[in-house]
Amino acid sequence: MLKKIRLTLAVIFFAAITLLFLDFTGTVHAWLGWMAKIQFLPAVLALNAGTIIFLILLTLVFGRIYCSVICPLGVFQDIVSWARGRIRKKDRMRFTWSPAKNWLRYGVLGLFLIALVAGIGSFVALLAPYSSYGRIASNLFAPIWQWGNNLLAYFAERADSYAFYRTDVWLRSLPTFIVAAVTFIVLVILAWRNGRTYCNTICPVGTILGFFSRSSLFRIRIDADKCKSCSLCTRSCKASCIDYLNHSVDTSRCVDCFDCLSSCRHGAISYTFRYSRPAHQDAGKKSDAKADTSTTAQAPADASRRNFLAISALVASAATIQAQEKKVDGGLAVIQDKKIPHRNTKIVPAGAMSIRHFYQHCTACQLCVSVCPNQVLRPSTGLTELMQPEMSYERGYCRPECNKCSEVCPAGAIRPISIEEKSSTSIGHAVWIKENCIPLTEGHSCGNCARHCPSGAIQMVASDPDNPDSIQIPVVNEARCIGCGACENLCPARPFSAIYVEGHEVHSEF
Repeated sequence: MLKKIRLTLAVIFFAAITLLFLDFTGTVHAWLGWMAKIQFLPAVLALNAGTIIFLILLTLVFGRIYCSVICPLGVFQDIVSWARGRIRKKDRMRFTWSPAKNWLRYGVLGLFLIALVAGIGSFVALLAPYSSYGRIASNLFAPIWQWGNNLLAYFAERADSYAFYRTDVWLRSLPTFIVAAVTFIVLVILAWRNGRTYCNTICPVGTILGFFSRSSLFRIRIDADKCKSCSLCTRSCKASCIDYLNHSVDTSRCVDCFDCLSSCRHGAISYTFRYSRPAHQDAGKKSDAKADTSTTAQAPADASRRNFLAISALVASAATIQAQEKKVDGGLAVIQDKKIPHRNTKIVPAGAMSIRHFYQHCTACQLCVSVCPNQVLRPSTGLTELMQPEMSYERGYCRPECNKCSEVCPAGAIRPISIEEKSSTSIGHAVWIKENCIPLTEGHSCGNCARHCPSGAIQMVASDPDNPDSIQIPVVNEARCIGCGACENLCPARPFSAIYVEGHEVHSEF
């Protein structure tokens, strides 16, 4: 029963957190966003004392339940390990006991804490389990999900239905995609071969929770009087923490998956209060009989897990859909794509307060990138901020009426901000590039930037002060500019806009 409860909760949490990264509409976050905010590292960075205390107390009472139920990366490894057991049934009990590699565990934890204090966000994000899974979901799973949506939209349109709409599938950052792909491959190999190797040798969150789980009130216990030294518990333990010869369990590595309970045929293993006495030997026959009957039937495979593993096959035909056609200007000429301008200062979302605050708290989980409806956020390619989001306006601009990123950020890098606050927060200012401006280069009037500026920070004035009838050019009032990027995005100049946004180190409010 304990294993069934654990599996049910794990599937619910895993499916819900995955859906947070797949949902490009942003509507799911209103119901399930709290699941991202109870992840350990985001709660620490957000200084969410209530969540931190809850997770520590949960570990002190029940052990590392967090790792087997709440953490999506831990559940993902269980799915991979379970998949191998389904494919190669003789390998279901393939694990062996191994001593803890404390030098590696504590060494990685030390480097992680140093990077966290020093503000080296890219290294922290590389090791954080929630962030690693977020990158995998947003870079590898989300495109498959979106292609499937586009496939449904393709057929729906031909049936005169608009229940689905097409969404752009594009590569936001090649370095982040490569990191996500490599992380995915490494985790699959480790989990396929040895189960929870990553959790118990590399993961810094697992090492931290391991300190508390040593003192957990409830734990796995082996009754030496009943144990027949058959090694079934050890061979089913994907955490490699059960030494059946010495009847001991390393509680710092045990993730409370309860696989050992169902594997033991002699009733020698139990999940009990640490100070309770072992059951007497004269009750062994009854417990043995119950154990035998409970293990005669294999638990049915969870349908939710099968469905998730089948996602990649669901939209296999999506690759045959025709590539999105180039946007054409009047049906005559292909519009050239915009290129990213050089910015002396990066742009970060309203609610971040400052660039320093943003990068110190951001876990690079890509949740804000996934939910951004305007395609403004994308992972940075800079070395010090690698994988952490930044803003750019080639595909859209940051609409003043949108605050999705501030609603979903679990780490406090982007604090919750209202629409009114966002409309009055300056995250940057527009800069006019005379050499690129169409009125001066081609002699045609434009004014696109001034017409679409939501804050009225751009005015068109005569290019020749002595001639009021001369062609007009834009002038930027930096005091009114909020840095939304509407002018940069809607500027018709190609490949570089004639006006672009420089970020502010510290955001200001009007």
